Amino acid sequence: MPTILKKYYPVRNILFFLGEGLLIFLTIMLVYLAFSGWAIFCIDFFADAVRAGVVTVIFQLTLYFFDLYDLSRTSIPSETAIRIVQSFGVGCVLLAFVYYSFPPLVISTKIFWIGYLVICLVLTGWRVLYYSVLEKRLFSQPILLLGTGKIAVEIAQEIEEKQDSGYKVAGFIGDNPPVYNPHNAPLIEQKTPLKTSCDLYHAERIVVALDDRRGTMPIHDLLTCKIRGVEIDDGITFYEAITGKILVANVNPAWLIFSEGFRSSRLSYSIKRIMDMALSSFGLLVSLPVTVITAVLIKIESPGPVFYTQERVGERGETFKVIKFRSMRDDAEKDGAVWAMKNDTRVTRIGRIIRKIRIDEIPQMWNVLKGEMSFVGPRPERPMFVEKLTTSIPYYSLRHSVKPGITGWAQVCYPYGASEEDALRKLEYDLYYIKNQSIFIDLLVIFRTIKTVLFQKGSR
Repeated sequence: MPTILKKYYPVRNILFFLGEGLLIFLTIMLVYLAFSGWAIFCIDFFADAVRAGVVTVIFQLTLYFFDLYDLSRTSIPSETAIRIVQSFGVGCVLLAFVYYSFPPLVISTKIFWIGYLVICLVLTGWRVLYYSVLEKRLFSQPILLLGTGKIAVEIAQEIEEKQDSGYKVAGFIGDNPPVYNPHNAPLIEQKTPLKTSCDLYHAERIVVALDDRRGTMPIHDLLTCKIRGVEIDDGITFYEAITGKILVANVNPAWLIFSEGFRSSRLSYSIKRIMDMALSSFGLLVSLPVTVITAVLIKIESPGPVFYTQERVGERGETFKVIKFRSMRDDAEKDGAVWAMKNDTRVTRIGRIIRKIRIDEIPQMWNVLKGEMSFVGPRPERPMFVEKLTTSIPYYSLRHSVKPGITGWAQVCYPYGASEEDALRKLEYDLYYIKNQSIFIDLLVIFRTIKTVLFQKGSR
């Protein structure tokens, strides 16, 4: 299993996904069994299994695109049932295209619709049960947070918000109470032996979340616990694992230098470049009709050029001209550069549409072909903003250690932002990407970008 998958997606979520797929598959096969009897194992068993597998893949794909695999938030049973039926409705449309193209995959009408109803009922019950487990934090691993300051509070907040994290805070270790403690976890005096605290609260993991470790690290106690089988985690690393981002405001240079990651081999760099060239060439060719129509509509609506070029900061801090379809009035920056805003009045009617479905980004594939950008990476920013953000946000310049991208980890994980605070939040995701970059995470970002575009999330 790729490292990124183990880091960002809890094992329980992966098992949930696989378990749900097995439920869908078995339901179809059981309906076959109910109508065909044991003869199913003698007549076309393999063909029926393939047909059930196709239904499973299509239905799970639509569940994903309807955000039904985002388990960080639970929902009420009626809402769950409605969303499942909606997603499967789209799934039926997709299956109709599949069946039209590949007739041997068609399932008999009676078996399909009975299977459909049973699957809806089974999955609703399965999810209600699972949501109940998440809400009550059943089977969650209890952890002790060594510290009560900012890092400890950030971790506690993330665990509280992400019900599917697989953890619950069993207690805080420190002399002062934390400012955030939603479930009134006990405050354990720091002089109490750590092994005693672990035994008392049934904790098998200690997260060292001290804001300042100088003279306060109970090294002997931590070593004793580790020898006796207790997991010991660094707070920043633990935060990264459960959130998919790096706590920039609290990380120190030593952690960045000595932690795993922040490396890329020549082989992976070459593979990424080949992927970029293949995807951009294919993308430009396929999108040619859309490009022509968009260019005509932009020209008809408002005076000015069809394309808009703007200086951006790329790899190693070198500047280049990014190419986009013009989505604003030609005089949008007559008073100087400003952050894009929600409901920006400078955006034209056609511009608002192409921004929503990300058509304005298509010309950037030329930047990818030229080697100035990649398909996946931190979004390139303007020099004037980079200069300001580099002085106010720690490690901001690290974004320029890789090629900027048309899409990125920050874009699929964080809603559109247009402020210095948003820039900091996005940097947390960008550094996570740079630290863990791989072909797998690039494919994951592209797949999630497709969902973002289809449901028009995060555009302005």
